[in-house]
Amino acid sequence: MAQAAKGFQALRIYLEMIKFEHSIFALPFAMIGMMWGSLSAGGNGWPGWWIFTLIVVAMVSSRSAAMAYNRIADRDIDAENPRTKIRAIPAGLLSLRQANLFFFGSCIVFFAAAALLNSLTLILSPVALFIVLLYSRTKRFTWLCHFVLGLSLGIAPAAAWIGVTGSLSPTILPLVGAVLLWTAGFDLIYALQDDEFDRAHGLRSLPARFGRRSALWVSRFCHAGAVGLLAWSVLMAGGGLWSWLGVGFAACLLAYEQSLVRPDDLSRVNLAFFTLNGFVSLGVFGFVLIDVLTGSLV
Repeated sequence: MAQAAKGFQALRIYLEMIKFEHSIFALPFAMIGMMWGSLSAGGNGWPGWWIFTLIVVAMVSSRSAAMAYNRIADRDIDAENPRTKIRAIPAGLLSLRQANLFFFGSCIVFFAAAALLNSLTLILSPVALFIVLLYSRTKRFTWLCHFVLGLSLGIAPAAAWIGVTGSLSPTILPLVGAVLLWTAGFDLIYALQDDEFDRAHGLRSLPARFGRRSALWVSRFCHAGAVGLLAWSVLMAGGGLWSWLGVGFAACLLAYEQSLVRPDDLSRVNLAFFTLNGFVSLGVFGFVLIDVLTGSLV
């Protein structure tokens, strides 16, 4: 087993442990929630640098806490899975104490950012943190774990809306549902890689319970539902042409993503999981941003 890292090397391993680059999934949708919330509050889509910075800090810290907790909770499982045994804790690159310190530090930063935003974000911050941490345990008792992960990302735009406005509105809820189903859909694709391992070790996942073919069909229905809810969210927000183009862009990419994976061919799972979904989130954000900058949103 390798010796636990220290200093800047440890920082690099921390970032790898939490898959920092995967922030690209939820953060762009949080930014959409922030812009729509600012417009709803009578602004121009930009709440100011202070609010923006606090929302980003809250997002990154809560996600960092969730990923660290996931690695801590799954360390024994990861050590047995050939695909995950190289992760920081089972490989000995980080000690359990280091991971715990990172987890609790991330929680403190999250609560501080929530407190500085407004009273409602502070009140709801324990609920939000509970939701994002819950996923790490659900695979032990329910194959609905993919939808719990979806909810943990789906609350991001609502949380950003609350961070700006200090209240929750039905306007943002369709976007919450869209992100939930989108996330569940691509997590189902990712989980196809571990169906045999999960089944052998008594872990719950939809592919392990119902098979790869059924899981892929559920993933397809999730992504179809995500596109429908995304369209509803644009309608609720009064989106203009650019936002509707963003819906079409997401629909095309998700259709292509679904075409990449078959029950008997998982060779392009990484392309389907990370690359395309990064383009989905950034692309939709980009189209909505153009809408906001050009004043097309009503």
